[in-house]
Amino acid sequence: MTGPSQDEEPAKLGNVLVLVRHGESEWNRLNRFTGWKDVDLTEEGIFEAHRAGAMLEEEGCRFESAYTSTLKRARHTLHIILGEIEQEELPIVTDAALNERDYGELMGINKEDARKRWGDHQVNLWQRSYDIAPPGGESLKDTAARVLPFFEKRIAPELRAGKNVLVVAHGNSLRALIMQLDRLTPEEVMAVELGTGRPLIYRLNADGTVAEKRDIAA
Repeated sequence: MTGPSQDEEPAKLGNVLVLVRHGESEWNRLNRFTGWKDVDLTEEGIFEAHRAGAMLEEEGCRFESAYTSTLKRARHTLHIILGEIEQEELPIVTDAALNERDYGELMGINKEDARKRWGDHQVNLWQRSYDIAPPGGESLKDTAARVLPFFEKRIAPELRAGKNVLVVAHGNSLRALIMQLDRLTPEEVMAVELGTGRPLIYRLNADGTVAEKRDIAA
């Protein structure tokens, strides 16, 4: 997809939704399953958050509201982004519905150690599948069951009203939302991988379907 022309930038059109996964966290760096563990950003994660904000500033993005999870790595990323785009006073909604999936008994375990213990195939199913949950945790389907109703109740009405909305959250809470926006099957969503600090820009039609999607970090 081509970038915006001088006369038309997606972020200025209205009905624009920008999704950003938080910057690298302390446990991302250690290759641990993080889930609901409330770890903060690394120095690299802070850099990624500033870079994401700079990219959105270059796009001319301006928002009427922002949403994030209760976890500090997402909240920290959002505040850095808002500083970069000079919208520090933007109204922010913080809600656990946007939290990362609960990895249950995997939380805190190094991913390579988990593969040695349970095998590559089983760990891949827990990580990437739609409806297979790790022991004591949530599947992507379970995560979607809280993310999507929140989106429909709080975020979608703002988009339908022509507002631009920024959502900074997590790999799996955003995968659940992308699955609905892009009309992906459970098999297709297994291939969705979100890099840390990489903004995705969606422009939506009035009926909620996607008119345009761009990965501005690509």
